[in-house]
Amino acid sequence: MPAVGRRDVRVLAIVGAAVALALAVLFSLAVGARAIAPSAVLDALLHGGHSDAAEVIRGLRLPRTVVGLMVGAALALAGTVLQGITRNPIADPGILGISQGASVGVVLAIACLGIHTLTGYVWLAFAGAGIASVAVYAIASSGRGGATPVKLALGGAAINALLVSVTTAVLTTKASALDEFRFWQVGSLSGRDADLIQQVWPFLLLGTLLVLSVARGLDALALGEDVAKGLGQRVATVRIVGGLGATVLTGAGVAAAGPIAFIGLAVPHIARALVGSDHRRLLPMAALTGPVMLLVADTVGRVIFPPSEVPAGVMTALIGVPFLVTLVRRKAVPA
Repeated sequence: MPAVGRRDVRVLAIVGAAVALALAVLFSLAVGARAIAPSAVLDALLHGGHSDAAEVIRGLRLPRTVVGLMVGAALALAGTVLQGITRNPIADPGILGISQGASVGVVLAIACLGIHTLTGYVWLAFAGAGIASVAVYAIASSGRGGATPVKLALGGAAINALLVSVTTAVLTTKASALDEFRFWQVGSLSGRDADLIQQVWPFLLLGTLLVLSVARGLDALALGEDVAKGLGQRVATVRIVGGLGATVLTGAGVAAAGPIAFIGLAVPHIARALVGSDHRRLLPMAALTGPVMLLVADTVGRVIFPPSEVPAGVMTALIGVPFLVTLVRRKAVPA
């Protein structure tokens, strides 16, 4: 296919992803225990009003949808960067123990500090994610060869196992915290409000800027460390800045909605199949595709077993697995 043809396909893919995101936002606002017509949704957002439908949209569904947009983009960007840094196609935000570090922060907040609000969890979850990431990098960078992809993966697995043990030990001795932690651990957008958005968005913006700044370096790193150095890239800097950005994004996203699975693993492959491996296109596509998957999962979870809700963290796996299996069967996922 000529170069112009490939470019046209990529432009169409990005436009299609943007349209899909707009539709996902509209359905997230309109669909729920009480269905609201799309025209009423637009009227409530654009013209105000004080009807029951308008109050539900602005007070409950809009904050939930905005959190879904932010968390979906954050986890997708983090997964894309971590796969690039480690050159591991099955890497996701959990590979460096980031998600489990956030879990330890939440457990300690509930069991030891008596914090029982989502806005209270955010800071300790974020701190736990950051400490875990620093510990993994410190382990991987020690010894000969520095922080190689294999050492990063092994260090992440070791820290992750340690943090799982810590979480289990705390919950075993503080059984009263189990139910509250279990609600957060499953991953959900339910009950998120505007205050949480105000606390989280600065970190998401910072993390996004960091990962976008290393897009060229990730492209060079995909060719191998020696080639990347030959092209003038500082490999250690790319890994540190990219890893810091992924940590900030994952920490904030997990703190806001819990450790929602599969977004960071599946979305980078879906985005790569649509626009190729150039991270200058791949990262924006992931940022568009991640919220689509999360919002669709959350919306379907609200209506599949009424009046109960299936948490978004459960639905993302149910929806995401078929996409990834299809890509693997078609050999659309690069090795």
